[in-house]
Amino acid sequence: MGANSAAGYQLATGDPVMAIGGFNGTDPWPTLAVFEKLVSEHEIHYFIAAGSGGPGAGGSAESTEITSWVESHFRTVTVGGTTLYDLTKPSASTAS
Repeated sequence: MGANSAAGYQLATGDPVMAIGGFNGTDPWPTLAVFEKLVSEHEIHYFIAAGSGGPGAGGSAESTEITSWVESHFRTVTVGGTTLYDLTKPSASTAS
């Protein structure tokens, strides 16, 4: 959540990283509907689980909705001690 968190991942990997909630994680962008569309179009591959700066710690309502949706629909994978959600692999309970 937020560009401050996303920047470190982008610098470390060289891959594009989309910050949820803008610079501080408090902007209402993207909406859940936009996020779902981007996932369905395979524009987003991973979701990094929020840490201390995420929802509940000043995040937007939209970021909270996105996090809840991701947690209930996708599987986790741990890479280098970081929990990621693989948005290409729905959880067994939501796979069709």
